[in-house]
Amino acid sequence: MDDNEKQHLQPHVELPIDVSVSKTQSNCKPQIQIQSLSSILTQFHAGYFRISLSLASQAVLLKILIEPIQDAHALRRLFSSLPSSVHTLLWFLALFTVATLSFLYILKCLLHFDMIKDEFLSHVGVNYLFNPWISWLLLLESSPFLSPTTLYYKVLWWVFVSPLVMLDVKIYGQWFTKGKRFLSIGANPTSQLSVIGNLVGAQAAAQMGWKESALCMFSLGITHYLVLFVTLYQRLAGNNSVPSMLRPVFFLFFAAPSMASLAWNSICGKFDTTCKMLFFLSFFLFMSLVSRPLLFKKSMKKFNVAWWAYSFPLTALALASAEYEHEVKGVMAHVIMFVLSSVSVLVSLILMVITALNISKHVLSRSQPS
Repeated sequence: MDDNEKQHLQPHVELPIDVSVSKTQSNCKPQIQIQSLSSILTQFHAGYFRISLSLASQAVLLKILIEPIQDAHALRRLFSSLPSSVHTLLWFLALFTVATLSFLYILKCLLHFDMIKDEFLSHVGVNYLFNPWISWLLLLESSPFLSPTTLYYKVLWWVFVSPLVMLDVKIYGQWFTKGKRFLSIGANPTSQLSVIGNLVGAQAAAQMGWKESALCMFSLGITHYLVLFVTLYQRLAGNNSVPSMLRPVFFLFFAAPSMASLAWNSICGKFDTTCKMLFFLSFFLFMSLVSRPLLFKKSMKKFNVAWWAYSFPLTALALASAEYEHEVKGVMAHVIMFVLSSVSVLVSLILMVITALNISKHVLSRSQPS
């Protein structure tokens, strides 16, 4: 009797367990997918537009370097020998990146508006809202299909510059008020993104031949840059002012004068003394930061999207050095251009590989059954 009772009891014990597990597994699949999308959107922020900003600036750099120049130096011909299809592929990659990031951010605005509001109220996060519009402007400048004289170019310029101007009115207006965002309290290295946005807009306007609009945006950007530069120079005397993981944003110190030299070059039509002074300032700030590697030691221990803050400033400096080399035509100018351009391209390639590896690792870890 004991053996028969055991045989009858076994199926009654096993069947409910199997059925319940299968039901819970089938019901959890859509919930897991919804939770994964929600977790992606909650972790996503405007700082990820550093990636599109870097890729778009690389497209501008490659467009300038591959242009044929008469009596070009041997170092310059190394870049001009690249096929134009390389620039086109990079431009489409940058376009796909900024479009994807923009789509994700729009979804976050629709589903998690409270988090967007918190980001807008942050004295650091609000500055990254300039990045998508700067990325679109750089893509417009480097486009292999649109000329600055076309109507589409001019319409798109207005579409991308209008949000920059609205952010300027919001942020710069608060700098004059004694509140939580007063400049002496809320200024940080990312505040220079607002300046860079105005300078990029001025450069694009100058290429269209809109000198007055270019001068307006340039004066707005360079004036606030001088105020911001002095404020940051006085406040950021030590390393403790910025968290260790965000210290790559220090590279924005030489990105702003680099873009200022490029914008003034487009306005004047030549790389004059003012452009050279701004380039020398940016090069000095670059050397000052590179000579202090311990400042960035902690931020390099683990991969973070903040690493992309290295790429855009290096590309902006390389762009300024290319214009300086084209004007001066000296041996030292050629060497500086070649070294900075090579380092800029190499850093961007390394960041793309590391980012792709981390994304694939994250996707594989999520796909594995628990």
